[in-house]
Amino acid sequence: METKRLVFVGVGGQGNLLASRLLGEAALAEGVPAVVSEIHGMAQRGGIVESAVLMGNVTSPIVSPGEADVLIGFEPVETLRALGKCNKSSVIITNVHPLPPFTVAVGQGAYPEVDDMLALIRKKAKRVIALDGDAIAEEVGNPLALNMVMLGALIGSGTITITAEDMKRTISSSTKEAFLESNLAAFDRGFEEAKAN
Repeated sequence: METKRLVFVGVGGQGNLLASRLLGEAALAEGVPAVVSEIHGMAQRGGIVESAVLMGNVTSPIVSPGEADVLIGFEPVETLRALGKCNKSSVIITNVHPLPPFTVAVGQGAYPEVDDMLALIRKKAKRVIALDGDAIAEEVGNPLALNMVMLGALIGSGTITITAEDMKRTISSSTKEAFLESNLAAFDRGFEEAKAN
């Protein structure tokens, strides 16, 4: 079985740890060996949160520099910051909606232009899927569904063997009834965005 190394990066509160856990569960449910690792930054304070899902015959949960097959960035600066994990064959899926850190809010830093960041990101990877995941989550009526949008985009990218049906089955079994419809709608919209990209 081909090994796939996926790295999820974002800011605390965006749901990337849940997304990586659900992906790992979906893989295992389909008989795909998977290891999920988490590196908690200052998640409680809006700091960096990184997780990884490794599928296939892997012995270590670590994704070393240059090893990521797919980078899923929930915030554009964090995507940029994690570029070292990628190589020229990597696929990068990034949310383009900025979530400036506290230092920017208090005037102690400047947030880079998203277009400038995307230009740098595109130089590093084989394929880049850029979408406004926050806007999509708002449109489906669940501003907290960014992680579902990004999972949909990942599956829609065709970079891994997990199908939309497999992923939606896992989402359905792990989501509270009140959020299920909007989570699945967010997933579908992310899936469509990736297909169109």
